[in-house]
Amino acid sequence: MCYHDSMKTLKFKLYQHKRNRYLKQSINAAGVIYNHCIALHRRYYAMFGQHLNCAKLQKHMAKLRNKNKFWQLVGSQAVQDICQRIDKVYQLFFKHNKKGVRPPGFKKVKKYKSFTLKQARYKFLSSNRVKIGTRVYQFWKSRNLEGKIKTLTIKRTPLGELFMVVVVDHVDESEIKSTTGKIAGFDFGLKTFLTCSDGTKIESPQFFKQSLKAIKKASSQHSKKLKSSSNRERARKNLVRKHEDISHCRRDWFWKLAHELTDKFDVLCFETLNLKGMQRLWGRKISDLAFGEFLQILEWVAKKKNKLVIFIDQWYPSSKTCHRCGHVLETLELSASRVALSILSIGQW
Repeated sequence: MCYHDSMKTLKFKLYQHKRNRYLKQSINAAGVIYNHCIALHRRYYAMFGQHLNCAKLQKHMAKLRNKNKFWQLVGSQAVQDICQRIDKVYQLFFKHNKKGVRPPGFKKVKKYKSFTLKQARYKFLSSNRVKIGTRVYQFWKSRNLEGKIKTLTIKRTPLGELFMVVVVDHVDESEIKSTTGKIAGFDFGLKTFLTCSDGTKIESPQFFKQSLKAIKKASSQHSKKLKSSSNRERARKNLVRKHEDISHCRRDWFWKLAHELTDKFDVLCFETLNLKGMQRLWGRKISDLAFGEFLQILEWVAKKKNKLVIFIDQWYPSSKTCHRCGHVLETLELSASRVALSILSIGQW
């Protein structure tokens, strides 16, 4: 049996209750604080031509929070977390601005999603209760909380439902699974979701495409309603539910496929893809396939089962290269390339 520390994310849904409005107000306050931080960054850069230091911003926001009762709905650590996240995005912008990375922008407070607490302002009580601030909330305890709690995040969905996301420092006690001795290379495609090196083809259900007619109808009904009316809000929620149903179906299919592939193979080889570039070229088609999301799930499942996922650079001529002598062929048929990719992976492994 092998033991290793890992971060584990657990998600719980909060019971619907009138006291939940306090959490929603806290999320709104976090949205206001976020926008204020963005405004300060822009003003500081316009005045001094420099990036605003995170420590200075946190110190300034702490003073402002002490004077503003509405801002005090958000814990001091949550305000620090907002400053840190904005600082990370700005650091990426200054480092990669020539590659098309944009600086963080303002967000609508109503659409702001979450706030994060680290060590303070929350406490788990007996059974399925948690104390956040001064109030106690109940949640669906679908699994036990094991390990040291690192952060607690309250998230609001477009439907107005609240979820609690808990990150724990989990000690994983996983047994090494029996090996199959099999290895496979996979090609991602627009027509076929995955093509395996053994010739097997896996078609994507294309959940969004299947539900496109229903989505268009719901979207049309929403656009026809009077702005700020209760009917428009009802139509908006109906449209959001349609999109959530698609997301849940796709995610469920991804989990089942990931388990199926990791049960069948010990090593799975994939080509690294420029998904953002593909998104610009093929748009909705790439979004519907959601290949990036599938790879995240597959990596997680493979790690749990002690299987290996290998990524090969998209410009590397893996299919044309001999794993023994290194000779690179000028041309190679697709059927042969799949076999070559599998053989190469064995050599690299």
